[in-house]
Amino acid sequence: MRKSALFLFGLVVTVIVALGLVVLSSASEANGVRLHNDAYYFMKRQFMYLVVGLVVAVVAASVDYRIWRNHPSLTYVFLAVVLVLLVAVFGFKPINGSHRWISLGPIRLQPSELAKLITVIVMSVWLDKAAWRVELFMRGAFWPAVIIGIIALPILLEPDFGSVMVVGLVGFTLMFIAGVRLKHMAPFALLGLGVFVYKVATNANRMARIAAYFGVKLNIGAEVMDEAAERATYQVKQALVAIKNGGITGVGLNQSMQKHFYLPEAHTDFIFAIGAEELGLCFSAGAIILFVLFFALSVYIAKNASDRFGRFLVLGMTFIIFFQTMFNIGVVCEAFPTKGMALPFFSYGGTNLVSAFFAVGTILSVGIHSYRDGRRAFVNKVLMRG
Repeated sequence: MRKSALFLFGLVVTVIVALGLVVLSSASEANGVRLHNDAYYFMKRQFMYLVVGLVVAVVAASVDYRIWRNHPSLTYVFLAVVLVLLVAVFGFKPINGSHRWISLGPIRLQPSELAKLITVIVMSVWLDKAAWRVELFMRGAFWPAVIIGIIALPILLEPDFGSVMVVGLVGFTLMFIAGVRLKHMAPFALLGLGVFVYKVATNANRMARIAAYFGVKLNIGAEVMDEAAERATYQVKQALVAIKNGGITGVGLNQSMQKHFYLPEAHTDFIFAIGAEELGLCFSAGAIILFVLFFALSVYIAKNASDRFGRFLVLGMTFIIFFQTMFNIGVVCEAFPTKGMALPFFSYGGTNLVSAFFAVGTILSVGIHSYRDGRRAFVNKVLMRG
């Protein structure tokens, strides 16, 4: 492990966060005035979440990542807390038809973001302890699939299809990396996919968005479907207008027209479009390059980790952020059907931002402690030779 790689990783994250704050400061202004009569309302709250996120990242980076493996009770307590929170959301009033948040006065907690993190931690602990037994059906496929299902089911019932996709993809990706046999994984993957497709197919809003994406008219006479399809089409069209208006150099920071109520969710799910409008192709290409660098450096850290457990942790945390990034940008560019998913480090939202910093801190923890392990091993080797 090279120390320069850790420094470069931290620098890339810093640039991403800084760029995200710049774009959010402009994208959130109009909605801040409209909803709270304060142009800086969302920015002030995002700075508060940023401070919390930085503290979480520093603590996560400082603590030896092997604490999750060496003290499995800590891992399962975290899992139990997350599951309780995932169930607790159904006791709160739904927002936009979904039970995704726990409202505590001015603070709203989204447990599905924590569920992504605990999925990586629990799967990493289990797969590492299973060792060669991952090739066995029960240890390698059955119980890990059960863990994924237990976490994903309450999220699916909220419903939050985006988070379910992340939990499922990350979980089964870690199983594949660990060496679980494909023939053992296949039945559970197909079962999970079948349940997921069924829930999507029986959700009028989601089916309307998928139909709108493929340009298909669902003639079933449901007003909610027509409204959802129109809203999804409108959002994507306005996002593409913003990107087109931005051209190569953009219309200028804080000069976006689309953020003035033409593009819904301008400061959350579609913030990438506002950045592209104001800062142009330079922003779009630059942001993608930064996230690709984030991915490449994370893979390097994973490759040079001291053990399999560290490798699993880094790759899992990396996939959480990278998958959400590519999906968000894909939706904005009309490569995927419209689905609300935050752009890490850019979109407004406390739980998402703090969770992303926890992932970064965990990656750094693996890198830092693996670097120290390497230095210690090198010194011992030199002393033995002497």
